Amino acid sequence: MTETTDRPALGRAWSRPAQLVLGLAAAVLLSGTGLFLAAVFLHVAPANSLSRKYRDEVDGVVYPEFEQNWKLFAPNPLQQNIGVDARVRTAADGSDARTRDWIGLTAQDLAAVRGNPAPSHADQNLLRRAWDFYDGSHDPQDEKPVGPRGRLAEQYLKRIALQRIGRAVDGERVVEIEFRVTSTTVPPPAWSGEAAPPAPKVRELPWWPVEDEDYRGLG
Repeated sequence: MTETTDRPALGRAWSRPAQLVLGLAAAVLLSGTGLFLAAVFLHVAPANSLSRKYRDEVDGVVYPEFEQNWKLFAPNPLQQNIGVDARVRTAADGSDARTRDWIGLTAQDLAAVRGNPAPSHADQNLLRRAWDFYDGSHDPQDEKPVGPRGRLAEQYLKRIALQRIGRAVDGERVVEIEFRVTSTTVPPPAWSGEAAPPAPKVRELPWWPVEDEDYRGLG
């Protein structure tokens, strides 16, 4: 005679319809959570093509219960690419000065950063911050200083370039230096429908004399 013992089930066995319903509910919850997080992200992110296109939908999700009073970036990321070039005039003893070709200072920094897993902070920011300092302390119409720190900004920008160029080019002493700055607006994505950005703006600074004092402390 064989004894049979009822053994409890190891776990609940869901029927196929129940599994389908649970899977559908999980998909709906995940999709809803993803859409909500995307709406909050667009709300706090700087203005962009998506946030402008779906502004009403985003506001409908966020306001009033989930209003955010902070921004994702502070300050907003740059909307322009700034390229700084410099050229010098050189002279040998007793000869007239001659103008040299433009040197891409920003291009040098980009070359040092790209492909570098640990780029230098100076390569990334030194020249850019020097230009921001100058731009904020000078009138772009006549390049005259508009505050007490204007001359300091000129010296700072000049010394950065001279540190790279040196005291002489092809054996001739550097006697003057000039800067050219090209501002290019970052283009919108093709699918955004936004108008094409304006043409790059080129700003040339006046020639500045170069003295021995400008090299003081430079390596």
